[in-house]
Amino acid sequence: MSSHHIIREKQEPALLIINMEGFNHENLGQILEWSPTVIVTEEMFEAVDSLGIKIDGVVSNDLHYPAQPQTLVIHTEDDPLQDALKFLTGEQYPAVNIITDTFCAKDYVLYVDRIDLVVLTPYQKIFPVKPGFSKWQTAGEEIEVLLEANNLHVSGLIPITEHVFETEKEGFYTLTFEQPFTFIAETL
Repeated sequence: MSSHHIIREKQEPALLIINMEGFNHENLGQILEWSPTVIVTEEMFEAVDSLGIKIDGVVSNDLHYPAQPQTLVIHTEDDPLQDALKFLTGEQYPAVNIITDTFCAKDYVLYVDRIDLVVLTPYQKIFPVKPGFSKWQTAGEEIEVLLEANNLHVSGLIPITEHVFETEKEGFYTLTFEQPFTFIAETL
């Protein structure tokens, strides 16, 4: 059994591919360098398989989905994202990178405290942050707050619109707000 099989040590974030339409293959290659557990939706199976990527799990409503040998079928009725997140948290994965083409915060709020989430769209890297979040960033980078943040205060950022900011200079920026978390997006 290869070290790449689903029973691995789970040190690397799992990779969940919901939709990779328009996603940069170079960015995909960087994620795959770490040999993550790869889980795809039934709709993405052939596209990912055709890239020669070993698929560890497929989210399908067909329990006998004709996948690669040793590919686990993760059952779903009608919500592959939720069922995949339930599977990953149930298997105690500490983190997951999710490739998709859309982001809706409500799809992820139940999992913020259970698994480290990073959602990658063709243009953005989206992740939850807690109050007092601080990160080093180069000058002129765009940061978007995707979920209403009560009493939001920023440092190191210049407001562009109500929810979009730009880093003032190379260095740390900080976000403080009142609720337990919000989601922010960085440009990929």
